[in-house]
Amino acid sequence: MKNGKNLGLVLLPLTLTLGIVGGIFIGRVMNTRKLSPAQEKWAALLSLIDEEYVDDVDVDSLLENSIPDLLAHLDPHSAYIAKSNLSAVNEELDNSFSGIGVKFQIVSDSVVVSEVIAGGPAEKVGLQPGDRIVSANGKSLTGDTLTNDRVFKTLRGAKGTKALLKVKRYNSRKLLSFDVIRADIPVNSVDAVYMAAPRIGYLRVSKFGNGTYDEFFNALTSLQSQGADKFIVDLRGNTGGFMDQAIYMANEFLPKGNMIVYSKGRVPINETVAVADGNGSFQNSEITVLIDEYSASASEIFAGAIQDNDRGLVVGRRSFGKGLVQNQAVLPDSSAIRLTVARYYTPSGRCIQKDYKRGADGRYDLDILERYNHGEFYNPDSIKLDKTKKFKTVGGRTVYGGGGIMPDLFVAQDTTGFTSYYVNAVNSGLLQKFAFQLVEKYRPVLKGVKTLDQLKRVIPRDDTLLNNFVSFAAVNGVPARWYYINQSRQLLLGQIKALVALDALGYSDYIKSINDGDNTFRRAVDAMQKGLSSEITSK
Repeated sequence: MKNGKNLGLVLLPLTLTLGIVGGIFIGRVMNTRKLSPAQEKWAALLSLIDEEYVDDVDVDSLLENSIPDLLAHLDPHSAYIAKSNLSAVNEELDNSFSGIGVKFQIVSDSVVVSEVIAGGPAEKVGLQPGDRIVSANGKSLTGDTLTNDRVFKTLRGAKGTKALLKVKRYNSRKLLSFDVIRADIPVNSVDAVYMAAPRIGYLRVSKFGNGTYDEFFNALTSLQSQGADKFIVDLRGNTGGFMDQAIYMANEFLPKGNMIVYSKGRVPINETVAVADGNGSFQNSEITVLIDEYSASASEIFAGAIQDNDRGLVVGRRSFGKGLVQNQAVLPDSSAIRLTVARYYTPSGRCIQKDYKRGADGRYDLDILERYNHGEFYNPDSIKLDKTKKFKTVGGRTVYGGGGIMPDLFVAQDTTGFTSYYVNAVNSGLLQKFAFQLVEKYRPVLKGVKTLDQLKRVIPRDDTLLNNFVSFAAVNGVPARWYYINQSRQLLLGQIKALVALDALGYSDYIKSINDGDNTFRRAVDAMQKGLSSEITSK
């Protein structure tokens, strides 16, 4: 395994380049500075309320409720994390958590195991995909008030603790009991890896956590062993995470001396620069990066480094536009804040942070909706670029700052097949329920199915599959409207097959199945087959 933390990157200083880590910031400041007049005023106000207010007031609770509003007047990404939520929030970016080792869906008001993580505690005691978890340690996991958060809190727990599960299995009339000892469960960042075409490998990176670079490098190596010398890195929907992981990933593709990213803050300790060290193993491989309006922060660092260095293609739609660096600082009561301490800049010198006003005016959060209403998702000419923030790539191409990464190849959002029937079916959750019931029906013959091609030979043919779904939907409140159904035919079938793949094979095959009908993915494959990514590199 290649460890990015041992790379000889020029990374100065490393302390805060990690993006959202470093928990000694506040303590250091508070212990070395005298209180300012404003700080003394704040302390006096709290003391006055505590001692003289007409009613009894929990000052700690008052402060707890005031901090989020205070931070909201700084920028959109500085945030407060209560002590009770800190562990759960950090788990999102750690490379493991303690639990039973299953992925699940909530179907028909019950918890259905969609995947049993290999080597985890649940696999060791015999849980299977399709099992319905009825209760855990006597706590019911059924009913119309069931939420993902409630399931997580019930199934996760300290390492070594026991979860007594009551399970309903498709081939058993009686509830089954399983004693599962919770253990550390790996959290994957690279959740889909496969050969998209001869010589072209595909990998989807869903977040930038502690172990993302190692997963990424191992995935590249695996694809290379299968004959890949071109790679599609899918960052759509990836909202970011640890900045250093994006830097290590970009280093794999860039020649020595190429800048990856730099940051500037109000104090020198927050000013950093990262430059490729020339030790990347894939410097001669072609690369295409997929982004969309939800690709943010570390995703934009990676895409920006590839684009500004003319190293490969960026395909999709304009990214989110988050160019602010947060440092996580733990407060004395074990709560924390993520405080914006710097802005980062891509190699060409652009800060891709979109405009915001201090204070919670709400417009920042509605930006994606405004883009949609403005027509940006369908026509690149509708994109509002700030032409005053013009920069040049290494090869002289023009790029713009101040509002995300604009792709080299724009791909409009595909709404083909979006009809009122399709929307009603999706909003009712009927596609997921139908797919689950189909997998339940064929569960005995699915035990030997390991690939999508094998799965397609087991499930019904398209006409039968669609007719069965339409009948199922009609019984469940969505009447058949064949004019619209025929318009949505390919979309409905594609979604059903992908959801069947999710239940029967797992998430990676779900993504592979979805990509079969995805215009952005197909445009990227076509561009690589035509050598467009290598043309940019050679200029």
